[in-house]
Amino acid sequence: MKSVLPVIVAGGAGTRLWPLSRRSYPKPFLTLPDGETLLGKTLQRALMLPGVERWLTVTNREYYFQTRDIYAQYAKNGLVNANFLLEPEGRNTAPAITAAAFEAAANNGEESLLLVLPADHLIQDQEAFAAAVANAATLASEGYLVTFGVQPSRPETGYGYIEAGEALVLASAEVGFAVRRFVEKPDASTAKAFLVDGRHFWNSGMFCMRADVFLQAMERWQPALLNGVREAWEKGRRSSDFCEMAADFATLEDISIDYAVMERAENVAMVPAAFTWSDIGSWSAFGQLMDLDDAGNRVLGESVVQDSKNCIVHGQVRLTALLGVDDLVVVDTPDALLVAHKDRDQEVKKIVTELKRRGHESFDLHRTVYRPWGTYTVLEEGPRFKIKRILVKPGAALSLQMHHHRSEHWIVVSGTAKIVNGEEERLVLTNESTYIPAGNAHRLINPGVVDLVMIEVQSGEYLGEDDIVRFDDVYGRASQ
Repeated sequence: MKSVLPVIVAGGAGTRLWPLSRRSYPKPFLTLPDGETLLGKTLQRALMLPGVERWLTVTNREYYFQTRDIYAQYAKNGLVNANFLLEPEGRNTAPAITAAAFEAAANNGEESLLLVLPADHLIQDQEAFAAAVANAATLASEGYLVTFGVQPSRPETGYGYIEAGEALVLASAEVGFAVRRFVEKPDASTAKAFLVDGRHFWNSGMFCMRADVFLQAMERWQPALLNGVREAWEKGRRSSDFCEMAADFATLEDISIDYAVMERAENVAMVPAAFTWSDIGSWSAFGQLMDLDDAGNRVLGESVVQDSKNCIVHGQVRLTALLGVDDLVVVDTPDALLVAHKDRDQEVKKIVTELKRRGHESFDLHRTVYRPWGTYTVLEEGPRFKIKRILVKPGAALSLQMHHHRSEHWIVVSGTAKIVNGEEERLVLTNESTYIPAGNAHRLINPGVVDLVMIEVQSGEYLGEDDIVRFDDVYGRASQ
């Protein structure tokens, strides 16, 4: 098999899996019932392909540290072979893949074979996956823009479809099909017809192409977008393992690779995928990963289910009890509860849209928020006060910062804290505390080898997360 460069695209919000998936902690990072993440599984799948050592990830700059933390669990040689393209704001797959093509051409050569893998797909059969990639790489080497089509197993109305044309034969072997057309998400009757005709495949959203061939297609079909991506990429801030694209990237057209190029180009091919595939795009799909009981219920977390059938229950903290109900999705998180009929689980994103319209923070944040240095969890809040649990990883440090409107009390629960408070610098040990007045420049550091856990009590007239002025930050975050 020709060697490919995996390009992992990790940018989607996964709104149909709310309240578990949110903008600041989207679907690829969620812990699945088996304890792994979709992002981790995607990397693991890519690294098992023959000849793959390096990989490129396109993601939002806010996910950089979370992504590195997950990758560290799977990369045998650490992250020396990982490179990142960081977006200031997601602009869909066409700009993301264009930036990846520029980066690959510059670092690996213009004829680099890109294997584009969304970070939120679940594929079970590694051997069949590798065989499909080998066929796609063969076609891509010949100048095709290759997509992967999944044989439908049901009349699915939530996916786009690809209609296969004539067979493509290279070196006396059939390796794929020309693409006759792309089809939007169909209605139920059309989906049933697609299921039986044998010519229509689910559009998986995975691609394989040479970097130069794709950039030529962008030059023909999307010259303005191509130039905009090139400029944002060239002006980007670079480090040893990442390129943070310039802010201009956020102004580019929000358009998918399908609309931008694949539906227009003549050199588009499809490789049939013989593996089980899911984009885990709904709670029904997520439920398939959970154990099934005799009544058809799928339950994760502590629960009591009585006289209820075909329900999906996902609990995190509290006990969940169901009595006398059927066909429900119940998802309980510390700050939000979803109750929906299973037949309408594709519409959960409507709730997220409404929350965003209202400015409700639950469309964006969980009670536990991940930061480069660790996490914080909001335990309780009310008028003029907020209580947080803060965990700082060994060797990590928060930014040197100041708040205009709030003061803070810090109580060390476990570990040792090194604090900077105005002109003072000292250690705060377990069961000790300190006070940070509003307006004081301060910093929190964990100098130890175990996690530092603290309770922070904020008080003041305004307690929003945007009341922060950063003077110095080891993670390169801009001041807010």
